Amino acid sequence: MILEKITKYLALGAMMCCAFSASAQKLRAVTAHSSMHEDLIASQNNIQGQIRLDETQEFMDELLKEEQEPEIDIYEESWNSQSVNPYAGMKVPDRMVIDVSEYCMPVPGYLTSPYGYRPRFRRYHKGVDLKLQTGDTVRAAFSGKVRLTKYERRGYGYYVIIRHQNGLETVYGHLSKFLVKPNQDVKVGDPIALGGSTGRSTGPHLHLETRFMGYAINPSAIFDFANQTTHTDTYTFDKKTYTLARNYDPKTNSVAFKGKQSTTNNYANSGKVTYKIRKGDTLGKIAAKHHVSVSSICRLNGISSRSTLKVGRVLRIK
Repeated sequence: MILEKITKYLALGAMMCCAFSASAQKLRAVTAHSSMHEDLIASQNNIQGQIRLDETQEFMDELLKEEQEPEIDIYEESWNSQSVNPYAGMKVPDRMVIDVSEYCMPVPGYLTSPYGYRPRFRRYHKGVDLKLQTGDTVRAAFSGKVRLTKYERRGYGYYVIIRHQNGLETVYGHLSKFLVKPNQDVKVGDPIALGGSTGRSTGPHLHLETRFMGYAINPSAIFDFANQTTHTDTYTFDKKTYTLARNYDPKTNSVAFKGKQSTTNNYANSGKVTYKIRKGDTLGKIAAKHHVSVSSICRLNGISSRSTLKVGRVLRIK
């Protein structure tokens, strides 16, 4: 019995050795593999240094600005223009001073496409595009009442129009979800929607318009997007200049401003964001406007949450 088991084990071992020998005969030597690998590498082109990521991104940004067709103007061409533009046929004053002191940046994202004429399509981009991610909160720029929440497949996608107490209307486009309803009162900074990429859009962003009685004001005339604030406490609407930006940040507004230069904000290229304290400001209000915490502002400026805010003092926000 024991002899039979030994014989079986010997036979099995012999079979495994034969199989291993057969497999080993099919394997290439290590040096052969190394040689083939070197040949493959040698046949590839070395593109290091030919493409730089920052240059590619800059090229794509410029391409999108010029090639992306702007949305239709819902105030003029919408399938429901009567309700979108209630100011049609009304007399608009030549000049009007508008209070913009109580404001909130709708999103903290940077400017990706400015207001201005698109020669390729012979039409205006009557707002600005601000960077966001789908699902980001969009907030009311000023206090007011929601006039419309609708969908426009040819351009704005899901959009909200708010009529404000300062005489302006703001339009928020390419949204993914409404958080408000028509005729609802909203306070400055209230969440009104979630950002998205609906309608005519190449990616998630907020299309923002500022209107006075139907006139599409350049939002960069009101907001300093580089520093996340308004230029001044008031904006003066003028039929001759409402399309121009106040060019405190030449890099972001140069296209809309048509090359004209103005006073440059020294913080625009330093990455710092500042805010000049105004009458009635509190740390809570300032923090909410800029989507930062009170403790962060205190830390940057060496103050406490109980510090007295002096009108005219400049605080660092970011």
